[in-house]
Amino acid sequence: MAAVVAKWGNSLAIRIPRSVAEQAHVTEGTSINFSVEGNSIVITPQKRKKYTLDELLEDMTPDKFHPEFETGNAVGNEDW
Repeated sequence: MAAVVAKWGNSLAIRIPRSVAEQAHVTEGTSINFSVEGNSIVITPQKRKKYTLDELLEDMTPDKFHPEFETGNAVGNEDW
């Protein structure tokens, strides 16, 4: 599949065809890395690290917990 390089401000840009983006699991907002191998530009999506609950909570200590606070009476269709 071919694409054309276009000018975008002071940079160059290419459009990634939908079928290629789907195969590579690339969506809008995906972070990517560029590298050059010989005369080829290699674009690699960055994989998001999957955290475990233990990893997310490892720095939590009792002094970092916030107390509950009152938000007042329900004023609509809230269900308490």
